[in-house]
Amino acid sequence: MADRIELTGLECFGYHGVFPEEKREGQPFIVDVTCWTEFPTTDDLAGTVNYAELADVAATIVEGPSRDLIETVANEVAETIMQRFDLLHAVEVTIHKPKAPIPRTFADVAVVARRSRKKMG
Repeated sequence: MADRIELTGLECFGYHGVFPEEKREGQPFIVDVTCWTEFPTTDDLAGTVNYAELADVAATIVEGPSRDLIETVANEVAETIMQRFDLLHAVEVTIHKPKAPIPRTFADVAVVARRSRKKMG
Protein backbone atom coordinates (compact mmCIF):
# COMPACT_ATOMS: atom_id res chain seq x y z
CA MET A 1 0.00 0.00 0.00
CA ALA A 2 2.81 2.39 -0.86
CA ASP A 3 1.12 4.33 -3.67
CA ARG A 4 -0.82 7.40 -2.68
CA ILE A 5 -2.69 10.33 -4.12
CA GLU A 6 -2.48 13.64 -2.25
CA LEU A 7 -4.87 16.56 -2.61
CA THR A 8 -3.63 19.43 -0.45
CA GLY A 9 -4.79 22.93 0.28
CA LEU A 10 -8.36 22.61 -1.03
CA GLU A 11 -9.96 25.93 -0.08
CA CYS A 12 -13.59 25.84 1.02
CA PHE A 13 -15.96 28.16 2.85
CA GLY A 14 -18.26 26.71 5.47
CA TYR A 15 -20.45 27.47 8.46
CA HIS A 16 -19.15 24.99 11.02
CA GLY A 17 -18.64 25.76 14.70
CA VAL A 18 -20.42 25.93 18.01
CA PHE A 19 -20.75 29.72 18.17
CA PRO A 20 -23.69 31.53 16.53
CA GLU A 21 -21.36 33.89 14.64
CA GLU A 22 -19.54 30.92 13.06
CA LYS A 23 -22.83 29.54 11.79
CA ARG A 24 -24.01 32.97 10.63
CA GLU A 25 -20.85 34.45 9.06
CA GLY A 26 -18.92 31.33 8.09
CA GLN A 27 -15.18 31.04 7.64
CA PRO A 28 -12.52 29.43 5.45
CA PHE A 29 -11.58 25.78 5.82
CA ILE A 30 -8.64 24.05 4.16
CA VAL A 31 -8.84 20.36 3.32
CA ASP A 32 -6.04 17.87 2.72
CA VAL A 33 -6.84 14.36 1.50
CA THR A 34 -4.35 11.51 1.21
CA CYS A 35 -5.57 8.31 -0.45
CA TRP A 36 -3.73 4.99 -0.44
CA THR A 37 -4.26 2.82 -3.49
CA GLU A 38 -2.33 0.86 -6.07
CA PHE A 39 -1.54 2.76 -9.22
CA PRO A 40 -2.77 1.20 -12.46
CA THR A 41 -0.40 -0.54 -14.83
CA THR A 42 -2.19 1.09 -17.78
CA ASP A 43 -2.45 4.76 -18.70
CA ASP A 44 -6.21 4.85 -18.09
CA LEU A 45 -8.08 7.21 -15.75
CA ALA A 46 -10.63 4.48 -15.05
CA GLY A 47 -7.94 2.56 -13.15
CA THR A 48 -7.30 5.28 -10.57
CA VAL A 49 -9.05 8.00 -8.57
CA ASN A 50 -10.03 11.15 -10.43
CA TYR A 51 -8.62 14.12 -8.47
CA ALA A 52 -11.46 16.40 -9.56
CA GLU A 53 -14.07 13.99 -8.20
CA LEU A 54 -12.12 13.66 -4.97
CA ALA A 55 -12.05 17.46 -4.59
CA ASP A 56 -15.77 17.71 -5.37
CA VAL A 57 -16.69 15.16 -2.70
CA ALA A 58 -14.66 16.97 -0.03
CA ALA A 59 -15.82 20.47 -1.02
CA THR A 60 -19.49 19.47 -1.22
CA ILE A 61 -19.41 18.22 2.36
CA VAL A 62 -17.34 21.08 3.81
CA GLU A 63 -19.49 23.66 2.02
CA GLY A 64 -22.68 21.78 2.91
CA PRO A 65 -24.87 21.75 6.02
CA SER A 66 -23.48 23.36 9.16
CA ARG A 67 -22.01 21.11 11.84
CA ASP A 68 -20.93 22.02 15.35
CA LEU A 69 -17.66 20.07 15.15
CA ILE A 70 -15.07 19.89 12.40
CA GLU A 71 -14.46 16.37 13.67
CA THR A 72 -17.92 15.50 12.32
CA VAL A 73 -17.06 17.11 8.98
CA ALA A 74 -13.75 15.21 8.71
CA ASN A 75 -15.49 11.94 9.55
CA GLU A 76 -18.16 12.51 6.89
CA VAL A 77 -15.58 13.36 4.23
CA ALA A 78 -13.47 10.28 5.03
CA GLU A 79 -16.45 7.91 5.15
CA THR A 80 -17.93 9.26 1.91
CA ILE A 81 -14.61 8.99 0.06
CA MET A 82 -14.15 5.38 1.16
CA GLN A 83 -17.70 4.53 0.08
CA ARG A 84 -17.43 6.28 -3.28
CA PHE A 85 -13.98 5.14 -4.42
CA ASP A 86 -13.68 1.36 -4.38
CA LEU A 87 -10.03 1.44 -5.49
CA LEU A 88 -8.88 2.97 -2.21
CA HIS A 89 -7.27 0.97 0.57
CA ALA A 90 -7.33 3.88 3.02
CA VAL A 91 -7.85 7.63 3.30
CA GLU A 92 -6.69 10.38 5.64
CA VAL A 93 -8.64 13.65 5.73
CA THR A 94 -7.36 16.76 7.49
CA ILE A 95 -9.69 19.70 8.03
CA HIS A 96 -7.90 22.94 8.89
CA LYS A 97 -9.78 25.76 10.60
CA PRO A 98 -7.26 28.62 10.41
CA LYS A 99 -9.69 31.29 11.64
CA ALA A 100 -11.03 29.37 14.65
CA PRO A 101 -12.29 31.74 17.37
CA ILE A 102 -9.42 31.26 19.80
CA PRO A 103 -8.35 34.29 21.86
CA ARG A 104 -4.66 33.46 21.38
CA THR A 105 -2.20 33.75 18.52
CA PHE A 106 -2.01 30.45 16.64
CA ALA A 107 -1.07 29.21 13.20
CA ASP A 108 -3.74 26.57 12.65
CA VAL A 109 -6.24 24.19 14.19
CA ALA A 110 -6.79 20.89 12.41
CA VAL A 111 -8.44 17.52 12.91
CA VAL A 112 -7.52 14.30 11.14
CA ALA A 113 -9.79 11.37 10.28
CA ARG A 114 -8.31 8.10 9.00
CA ARG A 115 -10.31 5.26 7.51
CA SER A 116 -9.27 1.97 5.93
CA ARG A 117 -11.02 -1.00 4.39
CA LYS A 118 -9.86 -3.16 7.31
CA LYS A 119 -11.88 -1.05 9.76
CA MET A 120 -14.87 -0.76 7.44
CA GLY A 121 -15.79 -4.32 7.32
